[in-house]
Amino acid sequence: MPPSGAPASVSCSRGPAWTGLEDRRPGKLSGGQQQRVAVVRAVASRPALVLADEPTANLDSHSSEALLDVMGELNHDLGVTFVFATHDARVMERSRRLVRMVDGNIDSDETRA
Repeated sequence: MPPSGAPASVSCSRGPAWTGLEDRRPGKLSGGQQQRVAVVRAVASRPALVLADEPTANLDSHSSEALLDVMGELNHDLGVTFVFATHDARVMERSRRLVRMVDGNIDSDETRA
C-alpha cells in the first residue's frame, strides 16, 4: 500500500504514449522515452509544481513534441503546473503563460489563451 496521500499509480488519458515502456530497461529506451518516463516519475507523488530545466534539450522535434504532449496531459488530467526554463521556441509557443527574463530581471509577462 502506498504511503498516505501517495497515489497507487499515475494515469493519463492517452495510454499509447506509454505502451510498451513499462517492461523495458532504461538502456533500451530512446532519449525521448527516457524523458517521458522521467516526467511521470516526477509526478508520481502528485506534486502541485514541477520545475523543468530545458526539458526538450537534446531531443529531436518528434520526441520534443511527444514530451510536451505528455506534460500537457499531466497538467490537464492531474492539475500539475510545470515551470520551464527554456530557450526552445516550441516550449514557449505551447505555454499558457510566458515570463521572459533578461539579465535576471522579468522583461515581460504574457498570459495566453
